Amino acid sequence: MKDFTGKIAVITGGGTGMGRELARQLVAQGCHVAMCDVSATNMAQTITLCQGDRIPQGVRITAHVADVSDEAALQRFRDEIKDQHQTDHIHLLFNNAGIAGGGSMVTDSRAAWERTFNVCWGGVYLGVRTFLDMLIAAPEAHIVNTSSVNGFWATIGPNTSHTSYAAAKFAVKGFTEALVTDLRLTAPHVKASVVMPGHIGTAIVANSRKVQGHTESDELGPEELAAARSRMTAAGMDVSQVPDAAIQAMVAEGARRFLEDAPMTAAAAATVILDGVKAETWRILVGDDAHMLDEWVRKDPERAYEPAFYEEFVKAVGWKLGG
Repeated sequence: MKDFTGKIAVITGGGTGMGRELARQLVAQGCHVAMCDVSATNMAQTITLCQGDRIPQGVRITAHVADVSDEAALQRFRDEIKDQHQTDHIHLLFNNAGIAGGGSMVTDSRAAWERTFNVCWGGVYLGVRTFLDMLIAAPEAHIVNTSSVNGFWATIGPNTSHTSYAAAKFAVKGFTEALVTDLRLTAPHVKASVVMPGHIGTAIVANSRKVQGHTESDELGPEELAAARSRMTAAGMDVSQVPDAAIQAMVAEGARRFLEDAPMTAAAAATVILDGVKAETWRILVGDDAHMLDEWVRKDPERAYEPAFYEEFVKAVGWKLGG
């Protein structure tokens, strides 16, 4: 697929981050976009940005509230697309939505663990299930599933548990790699790519807290404050005498750094992804850190989870993965 003009793209998680930037760039290239997110407010901001970029005449962008871990919600999203875009097919599916949380099997709640896994893995699986017939109905189509460097390296450092997100991203990677052969045998006009970004400047830290806490508030509640203290203590910080307001400020600063101090912007990441789709690259690494980490893990997998490996990587890239 060398040209997106006149195509129809579905994007999950279109309210912020890479999903938002994919929508902006696709619309600018003459592609119709249907996006979903759990936040109608964030999607409205995406549409406003697209309008500011000047939407080409005749190009449509629609927003649909849907939780990707809920199959019925995705099916409603699909039916709304058929109605609002007057189509029985789509050309592009970007299973992009994701959250963090549930890092520890031991100390985190089962609900938080499964919420993360069900969005990051279940959203990809259900996305493909829901839209597969519409993809096959197109003359050419492409599935783009977002994994992560945590899809081949299951950690963000030796002092932080990271099991749910990593498990989900490994599943996305393996599923998409297997789809390459499956589609070649059963629907050769449909391609599949797995995207593995490193640290990209997105609002996933702040968004994840809100999704996990079922809140739109920027203020941490009592349980969130307690959980933040626990994470900081596990990371070696003495926060026993730190007031709640300072904990709140530290969490907010961490989210800001992840978004604003990342080595690659979401817009630059979206460009890499779309270039990969045009080139029919099935494996799309995003960011210098992703390329470097892929090389390092392949070269020395036995040491990949040793503290020294992480410290050497941090020194090489000049910043800590994840902020």
